[in-house]
Amino acid sequence: MDFEERLAALAAKVKNQRAVIQTEEATKNAFIMPFISTILGYDVFNPLEVVPEFTADVGVKRGEKIDYAIMRDGEVQILIECKSSTSALSLEHASQLFRYFAVTNARIAVLTNGAVYNFYTDLDAPNRMDEKPFLVLDLADIDETLIPELLKLTKEVFDLDSIISAAEELKYVGALKREIAAQFREPSADWVKFFTTRVYEGAFTQKVREQFSSLVTKAAKQYLNEQVNDRLKTALGAAAAVPAPLSAGSAESITSQPVAEADLDRDTEIETTPEELEGYQIVKAIACGDVKPQRVTYRDAKSYFAVLLDDNNRRPVARLWFNGKKQKYLGTFDDAKVETKHAIETLDDIYEHADIIRATVRSYA
Repeated sequence: MDFEERLAALAAKVKNQRAVIQTEEATKNAFIMPFISTILGYDVFNPLEVVPEFTADVGVKRGEKIDYAIMRDGEVQILIECKSSTSALSLEHASQLFRYFAVTNARIAVLTNGAVYNFYTDLDAPNRMDEKPFLVLDLADIDETLIPELLKLTKEVFDLDSIISAAEELKYVGALKREIAAQFREPSADWVKFFTTRVYEGAFTQKVREQFSSLVTKAAKQYLNEQVNDRLKTALGAAAAVPAPLSAGSAESITSQPVAEADLDRDTEIETTPEELEGYQIVKAIACGDVKPQRVTYRDAKSYFAVLLDDNNRRPVARLWFNGKKQKYLGTFDDAKVETKHAIETLDDIYEHADIIRATVRSYA
């Protein structure tokens, strides 16, 4: 497996097992040691590379231990402090990291609960660990833009200078993205006021704030949906504009009369509409959280448009019943492959059934 596949595999393991992993030691064994081994590439059984229960006495603090120290050429490079997968990470959990960071040569510190990995360095003051991470890896929602930076931390291509030079931008861009996401989920009073005063000329009273709180949230969600749909339309347009190359043999067969007549008969019975293709792209985008995009295909039929896994009729992902003149339906499947039709008004309504679609794909994968 390549790096991204290993990362996805570990993310799936965390998702499937996190509910039953209750202790810190279980978290280390199930999630964190595999992260050190399969993602960062270090041998957890080689004390020259990974030292568990690393001890470095600090002032009057004697015998304190950090969970793991990753070594390179006999020097500590990365310190890792672990918490139970049931714990939410906070600076209160990082007191030992702060102390050890100051007395070792480590420039990278990691605080993790096996699902979320907070990476710290010393941007604010030399040899003093920052209070805010420069990189946050959440295995439940992997930010693909961080993968190249994570690669720099692996044993094979470890590049400390490159990591540190990029850390400041990563730190603030990541923090801004998380803050924007939080504001989209639940806008603060300042966020609501910021936009309201740009579109509303009256006084920003309590009543106005209450009115625009819901409007700002609604507008933000609609804007995001429109951006997604615009990208899908652009992708569909590009796909339609590029004809598939034909070999000499296939060109000859297409010009033959029997094939042309068969194509004509087929095309008069089945019409693949842009709306069906757009719906397919939405289903495909949902499914791609669990499988590679090329595995999600489609076949159009007279009465419905089928989305399949691996172009296999025995692996239906969803069906689009768009041929009716009035009501449109999305067909989803349970574990027994029994179809349930859901009435939808717009293509955006497909996202409301994303969990069912992902569960169906996972059952095949």
